[in-house]
Amino acid sequence: MKPFGREGWESPARVLVLGGTGKTGRRIVSRLRDLGVPVRVGSRDAMPPFDWHDATGWEACLEDVDHAYIAYAPDLAMPGALDAVGAFVDRAVQRGVRRLVLLSGRGEPEAEACEQIVRRSGVEWTVVRASWFSQNFSEGAFTEMVQAGLLLLPSSDVPEPFVDAEDIADVAVAALTEPGHAGEVYEVTGPRLLTFREVARELAEATGREIRFVGVPHDAFLEGARKSGVPEETVRLLDYLFATVLDGRNAHLTDGVQRALGRAPRDFATFAREAAATGAWDGVLPAAIPSR
Repeated sequence: MKPFGREGWESPARVLVLGGTGKTGRRIVSRLRDLGVPVRVGSRDAMPPFDWHDATGWEACLEDVDHAYIAYAPDLAMPGALDAVGAFVDRAVQRGVRRLVLLSGRGEPEAEACEQIVRRSGVEWTVVRASWFSQNFSEGAFTEMVQAGLLLLPSSDVPEPFVDAEDIADVAVAALTEPGHAGEVYEVTGPRLLTFREVARELAEATGREIRFVGVPHDAFLEGARKSGVPEETVRLLDYLFATVLDGRNAHLTDGVQRALGRAPRDFATFAREAAATGAWDGVLPAAIPSR
């Protein structure tokens, strides 16, 4: 990435990063700070706090902000996301925000409806439409399965082009700080299609441990997630993703990373090796097999 401040770069007064402690947000915050860009972290634990369910705090978060990164948790497909994103965009534009970068979901009609909100905002916008994150296996819902050596997921031979959150962060930072990205929809994927069985093999090779994939019925998977303490909101999201999005509609590669950054996306094997080196999967947890 080019050093901040050289020809072709713009220096916004402040960037607001919503979801600033999440998978993509914390990486974006770190990169912007390294570039010398003033950053405001948008999260419930920050000061001022940001909460998607409490608009009374949005004014303070938007004060003196020029550009904003919008990541809705847990996903734009969830009920209420469309109204919340619409309200936030309206408030941001009223407060003088000049550039919006939206993290969107690939193959999700609800997410594309949210994309239309930023496209109609009247300010510069960029959409980063992402496939499933590689980091779901190291920082998300499937981490404990990897630690236990057993990926117990709904049976599927449909491949997914998992994208590295590092690539998403690089694309978002470019869109937030460089000219030339306005009006772009960057659909970002990794460089390979992988089934969950192939993911298990990649993770086994990276960790030097046995990691197997075992397919389970969809309903049994959801019930097992509930019994293991997964919040109901996350269970509903997993239900949607496995039943709807992982139906083959996304089983192809795109060139969003190349178009935005001029380089190839990071491979899943690189992610797995680096995550293993950081100790992401140290320790072995008992595998909780969902009832069939």
